[in-house]
Amino acid sequence: MITLHTSQLQSRARALRAGDRVLLSGPVFTARDAAHKRLCALLDEKKHLPFELSGACIYYAGPTPTPPGHVIGSCGPTTSGRMDMYTPRLLAHGLSAMIGKGSRDEAVRRAIAEHGAVYFCAVGGAGALAAQCITACEEIAFHELGCESIKRLELLNFPLIVGVDAAGNSLFAR
Repeated sequence: MITLHTSQLQSRARALRAGDRVLLSGPVFTARDAAHKRLCALLDEKKHLPFELSGACIYYAGPTPTPPGHVIGSCGPTTSGRMDMYTPRLLAHGLSAMIGKGSRDEAVRRAIAEHGAVYFCAVGGAGALAAQCITACEEIAFHELGCESIKRLELLNFPLIVGVDAAGNSLFAR
């Protein structure tokens, strides 16, 4: 098991291999397809993004409403392929890592390799358990999107598997 902080992703991504198990801690940003579309529109308009892409990690998730006394509601991964059309562009702007579920298309795997990034897989169907590894949640952009707004989460030992490594090797191709 490899323990990583999100601040180490840029420097350590190339050492990770498809299939490695990782416990990830640190800040990540949630974004699903509607938020990705808006992020790319902001890039087109040369406007500031709601968070710095360089070195960032995006978690493809849309958390459910927060129950009283909790930090966040259920927060499981969304199918990553829905973001494939946007991902190469975000990687070109410095995105270091993504968290989701399922395989990625060839263009995304090439872009991950080109930019030395990493794609992590989280266990689907276990959103309530995943939420136990989230210690803070703040909505930072696109509030009107509800569960698909962009949120800044703080992770603590979030269990992941490297799905596509910085060489473009895919766990799903094995």
